[in-house]
Amino acid sequence: MKVLVVLALATSVAFGFQGASLPVQSLHNSFRGDAIVENVPVHYSGNIVMDGKSNALRDRIKSVKNTKKITTAMRLVAAAKVRRAQDAVLQGRPFTENLQKVMSGLLAQIGTEDIDLPLLRTRAVDKVLLVGISGDRGLCGSYNNYAIKRTDARIAELKAAGIDYELVTIGKKISAYYRRREAPVAAVFDCTQAPDATMATEIAELLLASFLGEDADAVELVYTKFVSMISSNPSIRTMLPLSKTGIESEGDEIFELTSKDGDFSVDRVELGRPDPMTINPQVIFEQNPIQILNAILPLYLNGQILKCLQESVASELASRMAAMQAASDNAGALGKSLSQQYNRARQASVTQELLEIVAGASAAAEN
Repeated sequence: MKVLVVLALATSVAFGFQGASLPVQSLHNSFRGDAIVENVPVHYSGNIVMDGKSNALRDRIKSVKNTKKITTAMRLVAAAKVRRAQDAVLQGRPFTENLQKVMSGLLAQIGTEDIDLPLLRTRAVDKVLLVGISGDRGLCGSYNNYAIKRTDARIAELKAAGIDYELVTIGKKISAYYRRREAPVAAVFDCTQAPDATMATEIAELLLASFLGEDADAVELVYTKFVSMISSNPSIRTMLPLSKTGIESEGDEIFELTSKDGDFSVDRVELGRPDPMTINPQVIFEQNPIQILNAILPLYLNGQILKCLQESVASELASRMAAMQAASDNAGALGKSLSQQYNRARQASVTQELLEIVAGASAAAEN
């Protein structure tokens, strides 16, 4: 009879009926000889008593779940920002196309005449102004590291060729990296996640002033070319001097973020070279076509810098999406593994309590 009562109480302890844990000492005090003493106060605690390892596992499971919620939210925020970056590229595309058509039409109108434009003039390269673009924040996978490594590789190539260099850093990560190394940095800019024409104009004016003032013989831009949601390619582009045959966007691509069954993907559309604008030979220009080109080329440079900024930002956000997705998946797997460990520890703790209760009841019966 004693054993049956003990097992019934132990079952209520194990499955949490009407308050979970029953102290062993209280149970021992409930037995007197062959009968159970009535009206003995028995206090139930709210939780099963477990060791410190089980409690630590429970706290860690809670922490992992909270981390997963954060990484999932960051992934969705990055996806929304990628869509905004995509919209910015699509909205700016008509202006860039029309500008390139006008420039191509003017070049075709001028024909084979000797064109003397400062931005098209090449000279011996003794010094290069190198522009590096990274992000302002981390948690975006290897995006910042690859951008910095590509810039370092280009600096090593210039040093090996005996060419001097100066840096313009765009983004807090790359700025902090070269500030610690005391590199020759001419200017520092933050890389917002929504670059606009004002920012591109400010950078373009600095580059134009350096090139036209002959402080630098060439201007190169290290940016990250957007390839896909899981891939990006750090690339180098010569911004100045411009080439007469390179003033077009052949090979440009427009990306569009789509979603299907909860997964994000990218649809890419490759664009060909825009057709030159047809200008009637009888059209009389109020200004010389070369002067018009001189006025248009800075606008073209602004557009190209803005395009590179937008593409770098899109690469950063896509990298952040991939990193946060991987973090969420890892958090889910880790939470599942910890839950299994916690359940095993809880089961072992309950089993130990049952054994202690039975042993105490047996001892009381023998006495």
